Amino acid sequence: MIELIKNPNLDFMAKRKYAFTFSGILSLIGIIAAVQIGMGNANLGVDFAGGTAVQVKFTQSVPLHQVRLALESGGVKDFDLQDLPTENKILVRVKKQEEKLGGASELITQVLAKNFADKKPVIDSTTEIGPKVGAKLRQDALWAVLIATGGILVYIAWRFQLRFGIGATIATFHDVLAVLGIFYILHKEINLIVVSALLTIAGYSLTDTVVVFDRIRENIKRYLKDSVEEIVNKSINEVLSRTIVTSLTVFLSSLALFLFGGEVIHDFALAMLLGVAVGTYSSVFVASPVVILLGKKGSGKAAIGGR
Repeated sequence: MIELIKNPNLDFMAKRKYAFTFSGILSLIGIIAAVQIGMGNANLGVDFAGGTAVQVKFTQSVPLHQVRLALESGGVKDFDLQDLPTENKILVRVKKQEEKLGGASELITQVLAKNFADKKPVIDSTTEIGPKVGAKLRQDALWAVLIATGGILVYIAWRFQLRFGIGATIATFHDVLAVLGIFYILHKEINLIVVSALLTIAGYSLTDTVVVFDRIRENIKRYLKDSVEEIVNKSINEVLSRTIVTSLTVFLSSLALFLFGGEVIHDFALAMLLGVAVGTYSSVFVASPVVILLGKKGSGKAAIGGR
């Protein structure tokens, strides 16, 4: 309904060689990051690296930012906070340090007792997350991403054709690896929240890619004599305004979370910002060119086929 660009006629496929080079670099960085994360040589969160989880109960509700400031000033490092406001509880998860894990629990107790004596903090429970648990969670996270992308391949292959499914799967892997690589370069903490963001990005990327693929399939039947490059370019141009509006809407929502959502979802929002940009790019410059490469040369009908 909203046309930001009237009758665009951009030759996207003419730039696909440059796009493949750029995407190859992003994917290579992502693969290196994935290998390093698998080996434990990255800034891993408590979930993956192991550590101590301390649940603290207060007699009254305590703002999360005040607890964060108190712990930072008290010398507690590499920790995450989770608020349980209905029970006046806060979960403090401290990444494994060189010293014994039990020392982290004692330090947290001392700091909170000193800063919130009027709210009478009490340690409700203490759980130690060992390296074996962290390794298992890393493995489960990898399987989650693989199963999600495998499901994408099956769905798109059934909904369109196998080559479309392969294109969408490659684009999804590309998006996940790109965001993961950027997080690794920025030395951002890799935790389960980031993994959930990566899975969300995979879903967003798929949605955007399906819109482009659906228009390609419609135009195949409409422009039987046109070349495959012409059909793909025409299809992308026809949905360009829709793609921009959708991406901009999600981007602005993620930006609001990034700026005002607080420390807890800061990295999730950052991953979504990167994922929206990369996902929109991959729908045009990764998924569609892969479909062209896997098709036969000639007219649109012969090159891609369709239902």
